[in-house]
Order: sequence, then C-alpha cells, then structure tokens
Amino acid sequence: MKGIFQILGLLKKYKGYVAANISFNVLSTLFSLFSLTAVVPFLKVLFSPNVSDLPAEAPEFALNSEAALTYVDYLIKLQIAEYGPNKTLFYFCFILVGIFIMKNITRYLTLYFIAPVRIGVIRDIREAMHAKVLRLHLGYYSDERKGDIISRATADVNQIENSIISSLEMIFRDPILILTYLATMIFMSWQLTIFVIILLPVSGYFISLIGKSLKGASKRGQSKLGEVLSIFEESLGGLRIIQAFNAQFSTHDRFKKSNDNFYQLMVRLFRKEYLGSPITEILSVITLAVLIYFGGQLVLSNENSGFTGEFFIAFLLIFSQLISPAKSFSQAYFKIQRGLASLDRVNDVLDAEEKIKEPENPVELKEFRDKLVFDNIFFAYGDKEVISGISLEISRGEKVALVGQSGGGKSTLANLVPRFHDVTKGEIRIDGVNVKDISLSELRGLFGVVAQESILFNDTVANNIRLSKFEATDEEVIEAAKIANAYDFIMGLEKGFETNVGDGGGKLSGGQKQRISIARAVLKNPAFLVLDEATSALDTESERLVQDAINKLMENRTSLVIAHRLSTIQHADKIVVLENGKIVEMGRHLELMEKGGTYKRLHDLQSFD
Repeated sequence: MKGIFQILGLLKKYKGYVAANISFNVLSTLFSLFSLTAVVPFLKVLFSPNVSDLPAEAPEFALNSEAALTYVDYLIKLQIAEYGPNKTLFYFCFILVGIFIMKNITRYLTLYFIAPVRIGVIRDIREAMHAKVLRLHLGYYSDERKGDIISRATADVNQIENSIISSLEMIFRDPILILTYLATMIFMSWQLTIFVIILLPVSGYFISLIGKSLKGASKRGQSKLGEVLSIFEESLGGLRIIQAFNAQFSTHDRFKKSNDNFYQLMVRLFRKEYLGSPITEILSVITLAVLIYFGGQLVLSNENSGFTGEFFIAFLLIFSQLISPAKSFSQAYFKIQRGLASLDRVNDVLDAEEKIKEPENPVELKEFRDKLVFDNIFFAYGDKEVISGISLEISRGEKVALVGQSGGGKSTLANLVPRFHDVTKGEIRIDGVNVKDISLSELRGLFGVVAQESILFNDTVANNIRLSKFEATDEEVIEAAKIANAYDFIMGLEKGFETNVGDGGGKLSGGQKQRISIARAVLKNPAFLVLDEATSALDTESERLVQDAINKLMENRTSLVIAHRLSTIQHADKIVVLENGKIVEMGRHLELMEKGGTYKRLHDLQSFD
C-alpha cells in the first residue's frame, strides 16, 4: 500500500481532475447498474402482460428484495393496464436508451478528466528528472551510464504512467463497481452472494503470490533496458572508431547479448503478469456455475416467491459484470508492481545527493575586483587524491597558465573554481569570500569557460552562441562571432547564423566548433576566463585562428589557462607547473627556463618533437 500511496502522491497537483474522475466514475457505475437491473421490467413486460391480479392500491415499499420486487411488479402492471403492453415496451426501450447514453457520457467524462492527469504527471516527472540532472555534480555521471539515465526518463516514466492510470482504476473505479454490484447482489439474495464473497480472497491470494516476484523482475528488466540503451548510445557516439577498426561485429555482438538478456527477462515477466487474468476468470466461471445451480434450485422450488426467473437472470447479469472489474483489478495490481519498480529507479535519480549545495545565506558578489585565492586546498575522486595542498593567488587582470603532464590535476584545479566539484579540504576565495558562500548562479556568472572539447547543441549557430546570454541581440551575436574569428566561415554556411550545426556540431570542423565556443564566451563577457587546452586538438591553421581569437578574448580579463602546447603561454604573467596534484614550480617563462627544472624539461621535449 505504501507504494500505491507514493504513486498517488504524484497526483496532488491534479486533485481537481482526480475528484471529477471519481465523481463521474460513481455516476457511470450507477447508470451501469440501472442498465442491468432494467432486465427485470423488460422480462415482466415481455412474459407477464396479464394485469388481472393488479391490487387495488400500491403495496408498501420496504428495503428488502421481496418487497422491492413486489413494488416494481405493481408499477409495471400499472403501466401495462394504462398504456397496454406494446406502448409500455416502447417507453421501456426509450428509457433504456437514455440510461445507456448517460452511462457512456459519464464514462467518457471519466477519461476526459484523466487525460491531463496521465500526461501531466509524465511531464512533471520528466521535468523534475531533467532539472535534477542539471543540478547534480559532475562526479555523479562517472558512475552512471547515460543510456541508463535516459531509460529512466523514458521507459521507466512511461511505466509509471501506466501504473498511475491502473491505480486510479483500481482504487477509484473497480472498487466502486465491485462494492456497488456486491451490495445490490446482497440485497437481491445474500445466500447466493456468499459464493461470490468467497471468490474474492481466493483470487486475491493467487494474484498476490504472482505479484510478489513481479516487482523484482520488473526492476531487473528496466535496469537491463538501461544497459541496452547505453550500448546503443555508445555505438552512435563512437561510430567513426567502430567503422575505422572494423569493430561492427564485436560491437553488435555485445549489443545482441545485452538485448537477448533483456528479452528473456521481459518474456518471464509478461508470462507472470498474464497469469492474473485467466486465474481470475477461471475462479469466476466456477462461481458462476455454482450460482446457476443453487439459484436455479431456488427458482424451481418456489420457496421464495420473490425470487423469480427474471429476477435470477438479473442477478446473474450483475455477477457477470463483476468479473470484468475483478480481472482488471488483478491486471492493475501487476501493472502497479511494475510501476513501483520503475518509480524506485526514477527516485534513485531524484533522491541522489546534491553534493554541490547552494549556501543558506549567500554573500552577494556581483563582480571580481581583487584576487582569487587557493588556500591549501585538497581534492579527491573517491579514495584517490588528485589535488594535494595547493596554495595560489591570481590577481585581477593576471594571466596564469597551468602546465604539467596529463593527470597532474590541471583540469581538476580549474573545475574547483566554479564549483563543478567542491574541495575536500581548504578554501577557495574570491575577494576574500569563500566560493561556497556565493550562490551558484552568481559564482558561475563570473566565469567563461572554453574547454578542449567543443560542446555544441543540435541547434542553430546563433542559438549555440546565445547559450551564454539568451537575451543577446543579433548585433551582439555577430560582434562576438567577429571577435572569435568565426564570422567569415559562418556567413559561408547555407543559412548563415541560422544554420543547424547538427548533433554535437557534427556539420562543422574542430576549429569551427571551437571558434563558436569562443564566441559564446565573448558574448558572456566574463570577468574571469578559464581556457582548458582550447587549441590542443586542432591542426596548425585552425590553431592559429583559434589562438588569435583567444588572445582577443583574454584582453583585459583575468585568465586561467590550461596549456598543453607551451608555446601558447610563454607570455603569461605566471606559469604554474603541476605534478601529482602539487605545485612544483611557479614563475614566468624565462625564469622557469633558467631554473632548468620540470618546466624546461617539458619545453625541451616539445621543442624536440
């Protein structure tokens, strides 16, 4: 029950629609019951048009089946006496059509009001997941497959949708139908209804046995689907390498094995789920046979004058309608078990710890005025320490370069400033304020980042540049592109600034993508610039154009440059040499060359190359 209430908790925002759905479900049930019990007067008109025994005055009405039947019998005979059997039959048919029209109208309205609920909940969950994904620290994704996260936002969310609808029908529609029909059947004959009441717990017992294993199997199935999607996503991302090394067979074999495992899991799961409906129907038919036998005995024995043949037929019709909600009740139960497994997987993301937290009382810092200070900072990925006691000052307007071998901690150090990760020990301060005391939006608003890998989105050139400043005018976008040496090649594209760059900027070269990234940083006009090996992956011509754009971008700005090619940072105000997460040398280019240490060795190696 806890899981069902958790699912229903998602409906709070839509309580008005849910209330309307429940109300029309009740009305639909009542009209359905009226349409079934109407068989009694129909049979009376058809088979007993004789009104010779019509009493002089109406019999007294009472809340028991025999008195009710006597009263209905009197009303029917009264109509036949006044209008004749033919006209009475016509009136009855007219009323019956009206009842069925109202039944279907109210049934449609239940679905009408549930539509915004089922779609709205999906929208809300996906929005919550997307917002959470954007807030989570970058380290979270090193332990998660992108395909699995996508699976949670698609397949799992769709499964939750099915569960929500099923739970609504199970809790609000099916119980209303079952209780209403049972109450009517008890009113008609409590002796026969006992057989029906025995059926429900027996059927429920078998259903619960199947359902217990269904949730675990569903969770494993959804997890395996995440693995399948992850392999598919990796294949798309690495298609060039796969084809270059003729690895299509081995890659597809890996996908096929994972997909086959998913297939086997889901076959077992569906087979278990499909058991619920036949078990319920078999038990219902057995009960129906018992009802026909014992009910028939009551009619034939004439022990109960009110329990006539037409009355018994109405009883059986009502019972036959009880089978359908009982079957859907069992099917809904299985869907909910699968939905709960999906909800657990979605909650794994929604409840993931947000390690980069907003300060409770943020300090306002609109601009960078003085200096950035690393005060004896440490940082570790899990148990592996990658920054070990670094202390460094960067003054406003200074251009500082970080150099060293791969894995020395250069990119990690740069990522700690805008709090993509948080230090495990020590402090990073901007103008004397700990970065942890500044709101994330204000802190990151101070920085512009140009990374080694140009991240572009499947959108137009203009919108990719505007990512840093959505309100920018066309003139500002064009000016930023000119500064970044991107204007000429952009205007040579098919639609200029409105050209779609493709998935990941696939329609552009590496140098073109990087210059758009630089234009994005130019448009933001940040006080502090972080350049993470922005030219290391480019050819000589592209590097020249990009480096020229970077030089323009760095004018009158504080810059932290992570450099692979030392020739690009020889004019830096300060060069910091990192090795194994520690500063081993620091100074200007000529000073470090004269020392003859790590920096000179790296420089000589590159010169030799």
